[in-house]
Amino acid sequence: MSTEHVLTLQFKRKDTSMDHKLVTTNIQLDGYRVIKNLGVVRGIIVRSRSLFGNIGAGFQILFGGNISLYSQLCEQTRRDAYELMIRHAEELGGNAILAFRYDATEIAAGVTEVLAYGTAAVVEKI
Repeated sequence: MSTEHVLTLQFKRKDTSMDHKLVTTNIQLDGYRVIKNLGVVRGIIVRSRSLFGNIGAGFQILFGGNISLYSQLCEQTRRDAYELMIRHAEELGGNAILAFRYDATEIAAGVTEVLAYGTAAVVEKI
């Protein structure tokens, strides 16, 4: 499956089989040897806040503190982008992701893109 096709797949919740301990922000994985570098993988999610979410968050803003509605939205969006990235790596035959990062960009008012990316690899325990 081509990278372009993977990126246009509509997100559907699916458990991945990759061991999440093999996803790291490091450029190497202690105790493992990189057998094959499969290149950059990514998961992209674009989300907007709903009207009702904005109203609920507006009430939370009045009282101060953690705005849990936005925190939940951000956490879910990051989780979805992360899972898409892992699925992309698995489709390429990877069992690990190195140099994992998140990035976010505001596309329009209230619309944000969250990107999870890293380098897919095939690793083996040493």
